[in-house]
Amino acid sequence: GRGTAVALLARGRTGLAAAADEVRAAGGTALPIAVDMADHEAVADIGRQVEADLGPIDLWINAAFSSVFAPFQQTRPEEFRRAMEVTYLGYVHGTRVALAHMTPRDRGTIVQVGSALGYRGIPLQAAYCGAKHAIIGFTESLRCELRHDRSNVKLTMVQLPAINTPQFDWLLSRLPHNAQPVPPIYEPVVAARAIVAAADRPTRREYWVGASTVLTILGNRIAPGLLDRYLARTGYFSQQTAQPVDPNRPANLWQPADGPHGRDFGTCGSFSGRAHSHSPQAWLSRHRRLLAAAG
Repeated sequence: GRGTAVALLARGRTGLAAAADEVRAAGGTALPIAVDMADHEAVADIGRQVEADLGPIDLWINAAFSSVFAPFQQTRPEEFRRAMEVTYLGYVHGTRVALAHMTPRDRGTIVQVGSALGYRGIPLQAAYCGAKHAIIGFTESLRCELRHDRSNVKLTMVQLPAINTPQFDWLLSRLPHNAQPVPPIYEPVVAARAIVAAADRPTRREYWVGASTVLTILGNRIAPGLLDRYLARTGYFSQQTAQPVDPNRPANLWQPADGPHGRDFGTCGSFSGRAHSHSPQAWLSRHRRLLAAAG
């Protein structure tokens, strides 16, 4: 809506085209580019293309991921590796390419889209939780290096709660029933508002989105053993619906579900009837200076 030029990077051309149409309808300029974020050389080429077509890169948002819904011992080594290559190394590659263009100009912002699961692992998502933990460690290390170099490039993170995205319809799953996010569930617009806020004010180290994220992170600091026991009892059924899984459902680990013969899955997933479009905690977090001044 600000007239921003947006490059969209993903593998699925069908979903990219639909997302680009939404950007243009909102008043922005869209450049959809099909690329696998696990391929550093391809991402580096895309960075050069974006600068040539749209101008200097001011903001880079890392959000790529794929994963597996399964107990760790039922996840094949090559599947675990692929999930890490996309979800962790995809961020590393994106950050490296962004810095290659931002550092010489000594300006720019990188937003890492994280998760409460980067602080608290849960069952059935070992690959995803491991990658999100790794992203936090990588980002903290890089932040120290940028401070040492007195760089004006800004780096921040946004830790999200359960979001109603199409991931639960297309991730590789070995669960007996359809996967679902652990309630409370929020619509993608809640994440979008937080990411835009982080891009506008990247001097804050992290943004926590949703009361569940706050409780998860703080609870894990206070009583991690208690959470181990709680999740051991509840983590399996809370991540599955009562509906048996469709054996013909797509799996986007190796190929995009919205590829040449796929469809656009849109922005929202299958849980809109249960998802919240607002988070009072996230609003308070974004406006804490205003609230402090009023207080």
